[in-house]
Amino acid sequence: MSAKDNAAVIRLFDLLEARYALRVIWALRDGHPQTFRLLQDSVGGVTPNTLNTRLKELRAARLIEHDGEGYRLTSQGADLARRLLEVQQFAPKWSQQQTRAAATATALAQSEPTHPPA
Repeated sequence: MSAKDNAAVIRLFDLLEARYALRVIWALRDGHPQTFRLLQDSVGGVTPNTLNTRLKELRAARLIEHDGEGYRLTSQGADLARRLLEVQQFAPKWSQQQTRAAATATALAQSEPTHPPA
């Protein structure tokens, strides 16, 4: 990867690492426009001020747009959302492994003998 490509990835990560940015893109992935209120409900737990800030940043990055019907992904935003679908496929497998690892750790902790104080 060239230095220029790496810098582009870092810029995109900086944008997407902002609180709720990925959730906004994810909420708009179906292509249907959403009003501010509906988007706030879809994202969940975001304050109006924070959502407004994220929307401004994502609009400036040309990942989302607003028309008379509401917010929607631009073609670039839709391309990013399609790429995030791989995360949707990865997440259940990862979650299942996390659950198994936690269960194993709990079982090991419970099976260790306790030693009385000396």
